Amino acid sequence: MVKGVTFMGKYKGIKNIVLLGHNGCGKTTLAEALLYSNGTITRMGTIEEGTTVSDYDSEERKRKTSINTTILPFERSSVKINLIDTPGYLDFIGEMLEGMRAADSAVICVSGRSGLKVGTERAYEYCKKLSLPRSFLVTKLDVENSKFFDTYEDIKNTFGLGAVAVQYPIGEAINFEGYVDIISETAYKVVGKEEIKIDIPEDIRYEIEKLHGELVESIAETSEELMKKYFEEGTLQEEDIILGLVEGFTSGELSPVFCSSAINGIGINALSKYIIDIFPKGDRVYKAIKTQTSEEIEVYTDEEKPFAAQIFKTIADPFVGKLSMFKVISGRLTSGISVYNANKEKEEKINAIYELKGKNQELISEIFAGDIGAIAKLQYSSTGDTLCDIAMPINFEKMIFPKPTMTMAIIPKNKGDEEKVSLGLSKLLEEDSTFRISRDIEHCETNISGIGETHLEILVGKLKNKFGADVILRIPKVPYRETIKATSDVQGKHKKQSGGHGQYGDVHIKFEPRDDGNDELLFVDQVVGGVVPRQYIPAVEKGLKECINEGVLAGYPVIRLKATLHYGSYHSVDSSEMAFKLATSIAYKKGLEQAMPVILEPIMRVEVFTPENKMGDVIGDLNRRRGRVLGMENEKDNNKIIAEVPLAEMFTYTTDLKALTGARGYFDMEFQGYEEVPPSEMRNIINSKHKEADLANL
Repeated sequence: MVKGVTFMGKYKGIKNIVLLGHNGCGKTTLAEALLYSNGTITRMGTIEEGTTVSDYDSEERKRKTSINTTILPFERSSVKINLIDTPGYLDFIGEMLEGMRAADSAVICVSGRSGLKVGTERAYEYCKKLSLPRSFLVTKLDVENSKFFDTYEDIKNTFGLGAVAVQYPIGEAINFEGYVDIISETAYKVVGKEEIKIDIPEDIRYEIEKLHGELVESIAETSEELMKKYFEEGTLQEEDIILGLVEGFTSGELSPVFCSSAINGIGINALSKYIIDIFPKGDRVYKAIKTQTSEEIEVYTDEEKPFAAQIFKTIADPFVGKLSMFKVISGRLTSGISVYNANKEKEEKINAIYELKGKNQELISEIFAGDIGAIAKLQYSSTGDTLCDIAMPINFEKMIFPKPTMTMAIIPKNKGDEEKVSLGLSKLLEEDSTFRISRDIEHCETNISGIGETHLEILVGKLKNKFGADVILRIPKVPYRETIKATSDVQGKHKKQSGGHGQYGDVHIKFEPRDDGNDELLFVDQVVGGVVPRQYIPAVEKGLKECINEGVLAGYPVIRLKATLHYGSYHSVDSSEMAFKLATSIAYKKGLEQAMPVILEPIMRVEVFTPENKMGDVIGDLNRRRGRVLGMENEKDNNKIIAEVPLAEMFTYTTDLKALTGARGYFDMEFQGYEEVPPSEMRNIINSKHKEADLANL
């Protein structure tokens, strides 16, 4: 731990604790119970009634699940604890990562009934990656078929022997009535908010003694001094156990395991005490880069140092405007001053600072190192940016988010809402780092990309609720292309006489596939003898460039085409650039029809990461999508399958892969190139395009 760290505000210390875990494991109810137990709220809300402090968004109440990261502060023993409640649904992993960035430690919630889930594994993996101290809380132990010991054994077997029980439940399911503190080997029965000390029940005494011995051994292994004491005395005193647990927890060597029933308040007061006694202080050391010298430095959580903070989340509010949530790493921030955004190289005026309490924002004049706050209406700043003292510009490590893997076209329901939709999307882009917007110029559509189907549905709900823009989602149009497989040599002649000057243009063009790896039109001028005057040859090339925007099969742009102008004729009076462009158009259509035209489709290089026991299912599914498996590689935690798959088969792959692998599989993909569509697919594409054209003409 860092020595000499100061927290000068009104608190003895500040601890930022992120609640992680699979969807439905009880994080939000736990947060509600902690707020209630510590007197922050006078009545416990419920998810079913939509009355929790954390889940205040209309979509959260409607779906009865968290979709936003929320800050929930409470105070105990003059220490400020900022709970950071995060969504467990994997579509909102960006929200989880934002919450983890502001945390000093994590509580990974695991349901005692349903056990470990993919969300549990993902949370633990990210904690390790971010070097974030982590603990486990076995929740819902009042529910039928919940098993603490089985869940605890699964945690140890999955995440290692560093997981150590510090509590053990008294009773199971409806008979769950208290817990044993394994550190002190003291039992408590919980009645309302009261904890009554009782004797350890005889039927679990042996288990308690065994777990106490395992805890002592694990703690002894964290330091030579404690190991020496353990060998000399055969055990460790309670104060040594607590000291070793704090050190092991902070270093990441140990992960304490707690038990609770948030609904009944069992284990909640105890968890609050543990947070004060053994959870790491908000005094982490952060790596940063001095922007002027590119020197890597360490920044300590100390209020006497120059101000430095990082924006970890942005909220787009249609009434308040942009709200930037930040964690103060060092120094202090006072309203009314200007700070420096080192990423944008701009100064920002701090007009007001807020303390966040769920949906409520309380105006404060000053905020200190280690604490979390929010600033409204910053002009240049966005998620991940560093705010600092202009005299010492630094950059903290970048925040890295997963790439979006699912794309849908977004269509306004009402004509004239395009501007409203565009404004709303731009605001949502500010607050969601896993969201992307792209414009499909070819089909005049806007596409949005996210982590999954639910993610995109929620964004559509926010567009409607926050910005009054009603939209629908549909599968994007595939950017097919056309080309030719054979060679043709054709004449295109345009001749028209209508009194006065007529129109005359005559070209002979050879069309053939371009095979040098370039998709652009290759125009070759082989005219000799002036049969086509030099001033008209650019018109022929220009005419071809206009023509290739629409192929002869289904109207898709044409690529990989070589066109050689080698003969023609003209009229001294009636020829013109327009006449030669029209003659070129005639030759183009005739030539492509005679040169075996085909449709090409975009092919994606896909890397799928999946558990070994799902390899067969995933490969089979890729084959059904007309994919070609190129190879397989063994990764540390997953196997990687490398394949090439048509884009047309990938639009719903995010959802399908989750179903195939129990949400443990994921993938990356990038554009590889264009390949010929199979004949059966080509017929379907042509028929679909013709139907689309018929509907447009109605």
